[in-house]
Amino acid sequence: MSEHSRFNGTYTTKWSNSLAKRTTRMESSVIRELLKITMVPGMISFAGGLPAPELFPVRDFNDAFDYVMENFSQEALQYGPTEGLPSLKCYLAESMKKYDVPAEKDNILFTNGSQQALDLIGKVFINEGDKIITGCPTYLGAIQAWNAYGPEYLTVPLDENGMKMDCLEQTLKDNPDSKFIYILPNFHNPAGTTLTIDRRYKLVQLAAEYGVFIVEDDPYGELRYEAEDITPIIALHKENVIYLSTFSKTLAPGLRLGWIVAPSDVTAKLIQAKQGADLHTGTLVQYLASDICERGLIKSHIRKIKAVYKTRRDLMLKMIEEHFPKEITYTHPLGGLFLWLQLPEHVNTKDLLDKAVEKKVAFVPGFAFYPNGGGDNCLRLNFSNANEENIVEGMKRLAVVLKEACNSKEHTASA
Repeated sequence: MSEHSRFNGTYTTKWSNSLAKRTTRMESSVIRELLKITMVPGMISFAGGLPAPELFPVRDFNDAFDYVMENFSQEALQYGPTEGLPSLKCYLAESMKKYDVPAEKDNILFTNGSQQALDLIGKVFINEGDKIITGCPTYLGAIQAWNAYGPEYLTVPLDENGMKMDCLEQTLKDNPDSKFIYILPNFHNPAGTTLTIDRRYKLVQLAAEYGVFIVEDDPYGELRYEAEDITPIIALHKENVIYLSTFSKTLAPGLRLGWIVAPSDVTAKLIQAKQGADLHTGTLVQYLASDICERGLIKSHIRKIKAVYKTRRDLMLKMIEEHFPKEITYTHPLGGLFLWLQLPEHVNTKDLLDKAVEKKVAFVPGFAFYPNGGGDNCLRLNFSNANEENIVEGMKRLAVVLKEACNSKEHTASA
């Protein structure tokens, strides 16, 4: 038999039989799938948590690229240290001091967006069957990052002031072997709520009492539109909190540049996990971000987007007040990118999405944010991406759909 003929058989690998068992727990992101809808001509999308592209600091990036290429081209185009660019780490350490975040050059790790930070945390900490405490609802990306590692999710309800501490305490009493608590304290995604300072103190007290640590996810903290900043959780218990943030909501998500602040021994293990994943975050994007930050351009840019996003938030709230059925309740976020709506129990927003898309308006149905099921009568709206004209038109379209649903028993919420 010739070498050639040996490979002319009919055998073909059945890939499904070769996949690791953990892949059965992997699911496509509802939001990533919804983004395909935005490509439909005339569609107004309130679905993805997208910054406004017309506000991207394009000129600043052009200038930064020219400067970096002229002065640091060999370094910026070369492999870099896993931990990240020292100059950008120093900038972040200094800038986070105003929030009392205990960040030093040696305990900051850059990641490919804070989404990779979530995955690294899962890789380092989660064994199959570990109990993870989250809000109810919680960030979809965290669920997707951790599902592959096989945790058991314990969910704690939220109210207008964030995670309910009495419910958290009962959950910890019933599950003293819980591994960690995951929380988004500022302008929660999807709920839009902000955890009060009293609850932050109670949270760190409970975590210490029951021997669990806290993962504080803070991608929106810079986007506050009213009231005063609240002390970060990590500042209240420096050795028991892992803090995550990102440039995705302040500079541009295309950078895929986030970071972790953690105790030094945790940082060392996360660095090892990242080395096996991608060696390091892109060197060039770190140089570009460093130049923009060091020249102070990011501060003026954040002031600009905050003003625009506040206007869009206020307009969306006004449209809800004027056009939506009165039985719908909703949050009034102090910052961030999202509104959270709760509809009558008979309305299933997953089914409702199809009718909304027919009207060429999109949202994210609430079930996507509940790791153990629920949220069938809820939905999330993003106000940062659409301009004022599209907010007005899109909310009018959505109001028609919601009025029909609230007045009908056709949409029965899942049990």
